[in-house]
Amino acid sequence: MTYTIGEPVQVLDKGHITLRGVTGDDWTIVEAARVSIGAGRKGDEQDTRLINYLMAHKHETPLEMADISLVVKCPIFVARQWMRHRMASYNEISGRYVELKECFYVPEAFRGSSASNKQGSGAELHDNALHDLYATAMVHARDTYNALLAAGVSREMARMVLPVATYTEFWCKMNLRSALNFISLRNAPDSQYEIRVYAEHIEAMIGHLFPVVYAAWKRHQSSPSLTAG
Repeated sequence: MTYTIGEPVQVLDKGHITLRGVTGDDWTIVEAARVSIGAGRKGDEQDTRLINYLMAHKHETPLEMADISLVVKCPIFVARQWMRHRMASYNEISGRYVELKECFYVPEAFRGSSASNKQGSGAELHDNALHDLYATAMVHARDTYNALLAAGVSREMARMVLPVATYTEFWCKMNLRSALNFISLRNAPDSQYEIRVYAEHIEAMIGHLFPVVYAAWKRHQSSPSLTAG
């Protein structure tokens, strides 16, 4: 998939992720690394070898000199997991300033508890009655929210009745080092599906925007060290 600045890509049933800006490229990392010796680029072959060396030896500080900016629309429970990653800058829509849109995440299927991971999910539960129960709760929360607003309750208090399945929207700016860390944790088999699908898109973005760094990162996550060029 190609990611174009300003064009949203759908995620989940009503969410999206939009690339809003990019600072730097693969060779920005090289120049940031070599500034310590007063040097710059030395050609694609040597520069690629240096990037591999950096990734193999976990010399990741130069990765902080490049970043991506995103606009993310996701359920609140996904946003709360996301924002545990503190090496990023965030700005989120405020339910104190505006009325939150009547937009809830509805999963295609519910999942049972994992037998091996207390916080994870297991097999899908195919039960239409569960979807009906869920939908009733969402509609009731929405109607209560609207009724509170109509009665003159402040937005900052009326929002308290809304579930964490409510969609929120935020800007996120993260450097390349932080983005790779996010991917390693959130695009993993034991990560919750609903955040993993966003992490999959970020990984694809990194692969598209920083192909040399991404290839080296994939190669050296658990590989022996190389010699720098």
